Amino acid sequence: MMSGKEKVRNVLFILLGVLVLVLKHNYNGPYLEIVKSYSGNLSVSFAIYFIVGFSSNNNNWGKNKFITAAIALIIVELFEITNGFGIMTNVFDTIDLFANLIGIILALVLDKLLKINNSINLEK
Repeated sequence: MMSGKEKVRNVLFILLGVLVLVLKHNYNGPYLEIVKSYSGNLSVSFAIYFIVGFSSNNNNWGKNKFITAAIALIIVELFEITNGFGIMTNVFDTIDLFANLIGIILALVLDKLLKINNSINLEK
């Protein structure tokens, strides 16, 4: 079961993903085209990982972060391939699929590192 501290942390990571998505249009630094084209995919995928983490919390597979990552990746890739599930307009670009994967990997690595750090702190 997810602790209250983990729930708050996950909500903050979801909000961080949304914030990057909303603010990407204001970016004017280096690699402008790349950032504006793919940061949305990366940030939404990052947030979806933590959203899936909430829904998987009550299942046996919920403790396996790799299954959580796989489900999140399936969701974002299907969204991309089906043009927003037919509900939203989406511009398909094969690099978007890679950006989605990177967002999920970043979320998984961050989640695992924080879990390890939390375990080390509890042992002290």
